[in-house]
Amino acid sequence: MTVARDGSLSRALAEAALGWRWTDLPRDVQRQALRSLVNFFACVLAGFRDPAVTTAARVFARIGPGGAFTRIGSGMTASLLHAASLNAMAANVFDFDDTHLPTVAHPTAPVAPVALALSQTRRVSGIELLEAITAGVELECRIALAISPGHYSRGWHITSTCGVFGATTAAARLLGLDARQTVWAFGSAAVQGAGLVETLGTMAKSLSVGNAASNGLLAAWLAEEGFAGPPAPLEGERGFVPVFGPSVNWAALAEGLGERWEILANTFKPYPCGVVLNPVIEACLALRPVVAQRLDAIVRVELRAHPLLRERTDRPGVTSGKLSQVSAQHAVAVSLTRGRAGLNEFSDEAVGDGAVRAFERLLTFVDDESMRVEAAEVTLVMADGERLIHRVEAAHGSLASPLTDDELSAKCRELTRHGDSGIDADALLDTLWNLERAPDASVLLGLASGRR
Repeated sequence: MTVARDGSLSRALAEAALGWRWTDLPRDVQRQALRSLVNFFACVLAGFRDPAVTTAARVFARIGPGGAFTRIGSGMTASLLHAASLNAMAANVFDFDDTHLPTVAHPTAPVAPVALALSQTRRVSGIELLEAITAGVELECRIALAISPGHYSRGWHITSTCGVFGATTAAARLLGLDARQTVWAFGSAAVQGAGLVETLGTMAKSLSVGNAASNGLLAAWLAEEGFAGPPAPLEGERGFVPVFGPSVNWAALAEGLGERWEILANTFKPYPCGVVLNPVIEACLALRPVVAQRLDAIVRVELRAHPLLRERTDRPGVTSGKLSQVSAQHAVAVSLTRGRAGLNEFSDEAVGDGAVRAFERLLTFVDDESMRVEAAEVTLVMADGERLIHRVEAAHGSLASPLTDDELSAKCRELTRHGDSGIDADALLDTLWNLERAPDASVLLGLASGRR
């Protein structure tokens, strides 16, 4: 597909994103937007206490005056920009947030905090909030898809680099920007798109996700005041897409606006770790009852999967819970030794468990390019030569086996208990699932503010 460099594409994207109305969206798109928001709150209500978030909050407090904007779960407030940033960090810090499978972007974390923060500045209905989040997720994922897989392979953290456009789009809708202003905002977003895969497993990764939210909001605010940008911030010769994409799929970005919805490729995780580890964990948990009483007889674990699994998660000897979220060695060891794979199993305590660490050395990768990314086969080789095999073709949480609404609600309750915010998860869930009927979306932050 040939694309003109005259700004017509950037404007078409802006016009589409500003024009989508809830009543015109297919019902499955509407439902997926609600599911994305339920999963977002679940993740924030577990992650708000993480040291990456609390450390950033202490530093942000030095920068300028605070504000009355809710930091979800904490019982505390911050300036609007900092609240958006900290809530985005909390949503992503445990790697338990949603995943757009074609790009491995986590689309809602940078987008929802901006829409929610703005709902505390003006009256925003539940439908208006959902429209803004849906539009933001759609543009974020389309931009990400246009530059995938080369963008991530080069080392860019796609949630951060493309998430800023999702945040900008959500803010543009709620601020009432027109198409010209929104294109200007895209320009300011483009120059703030940053994030590196090298930071995964560290606090620094959370900072870039938080920046995607706050920088997107800043870009929209600037445009609202007439802060102009280039006419073709996305498709220009030196625009974001050609500069950040080693190769570009223009059709993925430009075609089917309002007809093909990328939010339908969004998925929700049953385990707090990199999405490519889901089938590995599922296979190990299936094998665990068979070997629970003879773990010491396992002499080798063979992990057959697409090469992407090894490339992303071959991390033996991790030293922190954050690094364990992207370690196949840890995921296999903890699933087999403990028979669980929740937040406690991807913690600093679990990483320091001698039984887990001793088990890691048994793992061997077997690359198989014929396998899909959401598949894996685990073989346990026993001391007597017996081979126990379990293969997962589509992990639970994938598009082929999505979490149900009830499972998402259960996840929210579980993560709320883990975070110990003191909020009533059932009251929050009732409001979330019925958000289309809410006249004032800020009720969500009232229900999720937590105790100090």
